[in-house]
Amino acid sequence: MSQRRRLPNSLRWRAVGWMEMGLSQADVARRLNVSRSVVQRLWDQYQSEDSVSRRPVPGRPRATTPAEDRFQLFRHEGEEPLLCRSSLQTTFKHQEEESPLLRCEIVFTMQVCMQEDQLCAFPQRTTAKEPLMLGKRTCFLEQQQWASVLFTDESRFTMESDSGRLLIWREQRTRYHQSNTVERHSYRGGGILVWAGISLGGHTDLHVFHGGTVTGLRYRDEILDPYVRPYAAAIGNDFILMDDNTRPHRAGIVEKYLEDHGLERMEWPARSPDLNPIEHLWDYLGREVAALNPPPRSLHELKQGLLCVWSSLPIPVSDNLINSMGNRCRQCIQVRGGHIPY
Repeated sequence: MSQRRRLPNSLRWRAVGWMEMGLSQADVARRLNVSRSVVQRLWDQYQSEDSVSRRPVPGRPRATTPAEDRFQLFRHEGEEPLLCRSSLQTTFKHQEEESPLLRCEIVFTMQVCMQEDQLCAFPQRTTAKEPLMLGKRTCFLEQQQWASVLFTDESRFTMESDSGRLLIWREQRTRYHQSNTVERHSYRGGGILVWAGISLGGHTDLHVFHGGTVTGLRYRDEILDPYVRPYAAAIGNDFILMDDNTRPHRAGIVEKYLEDHGLERMEWPARSPDLNPIEHLWDYLGREVAALNPPPRSLHELKQGLLCVWSSLPIPVSDNLINSMGNRCRQCIQVRGGHIPY
């Protein structure tokens, strides 16, 4: 039997955020590669409990009584941790001989007993950087002012949308007719990498990268110099640039350019797409381009469609996303830096 997959809290909150944005439960299930019933139970839990965390479940029963725990722990209190564990194994060996199936239960019971009395420190099963990351996210949220921030990001768009939002009217028993079928190929016909930035009251033009890998040199020459620097001059001395921690953004040549031109950069916490409001605009842009009639049939048409939709982006749409930063911050602080449904 295959091991049952459990969704981490970050994906659980992301699923709730997608459903609040209007995605159906089936769409969310496809994105997470889980069954629709999992998403339905997750949504029901959020509606009734305002939480998506896994409910506590009782553990395995103890192999010893509280009196036996106290006796053994006091008896071996002065011993070395490894010797203490060895002594307890010897003490409980007769139980294992009576029932070999109790071995796992006995070992974990010994761990619990020694941890409760702080006789032995077992390594935790979570990585050491996770609490630090949560703390950085919380500290970051408590210090920021958003009126003068330019939120930037890159995104890749392909010829085929993966949103799954395709509805048709058809007669019964005609599901597999050619006219009701859309073929999707494993080779998706290439894609386009774009960059853009938004701030309160405006946004930059959409930049399309033409071929090759984005390096620190290209980021400086194609983004910072023609887009960010003039935008900073328009905002004023309080300007702050927000970009993520990808390698081109943190290249030495980029750091030197920002320092030479007096451009302040926001210290962005790692793994925090849920805090960047421009992420929602990429979803909006992809859906608007996919809804064009006729839809793009080549990379050139895809590029023109992206530029057209972005140039007509209503300013209130981006402003509402930036104005939501206060609520995002409050929710993230409430969960002590954990992920939020955005």
